Amino acid sequence: MSIIAQRIRQLHEEIPSGVSLVAVSKFHPADAIREAYNAGQRLFGESRVKEFVEKVEALPGDIKWHFIGHLQTNKVRKIIGKTALIESVDTEHLLKCIDTESEKAGVVTMVLMQVHVAREETKFGFTADELYQFFREHRYEQLKATHICGIMGMASNTDDEQRVRSDFEKIAEIYRTIRDDESLGLHGFDTLSMGMSGDWPIAVETGSNLIRIGTYIFGNRQY
Repeated sequence: MSIIAQRIRQLHEEIPSGVSLVAVSKFHPADAIREAYNAGQRLFGESRVKEFVEKVEALPGDIKWHFIGHLQTNKVRKIIGKTALIESVDTEHLLKCIDTESEKAGVVTMVLMQVHVAREETKFGFTADELYQFFREHRYEQLKATHICGIMGMASNTDDEQRVRSDFEKIAEIYRTIRDDESLGLHGFDTLSMGMSGDWPIAVETGSNLIRIGTYIFGNRQY
């Protein structure tokens, strides 16, 4: 059994019931993805449109692809109809673009709203207040071909476990506040995506039910 297969199986044993694993395959070759696929993995995450499209065409059709990177509006059309979930909707403009292209293509696209709580200014996403306002003003009701399934977020890139836990707790609180607001009438708002190779156990402890793991499975990126 390959190292990739061993790590996939180990993770599936360690991850609690009710938590799904996205194997982050960005920057790794199709052969590595096949090894994970042959070990039973079906959810994979990509972050660059060109690489995403090439892999979708080259690999088995029952793979569920998550787009997890920053998505430019001029590239949205290329991935519509090919994703199980776009996890990285970081502006309302992008959301509207996804909705327009989805309607044109005759598909419904599943998405997560990306929230920003980390210290790094370079990370993308809505602030908590922006997200609350978006939902409280019921602006999601304007969507015709897009379904918002939940929230995605990242902790600060730090070895300080307390800071990481604090960030995850903030993201989880935002998710629960929106999910549990009966006045919004949301359906299928049930996904909280947070946690990566170095911090997923903390993310799961604080409520994540979708984790994104790349380096632990595939090793360092192959650029």
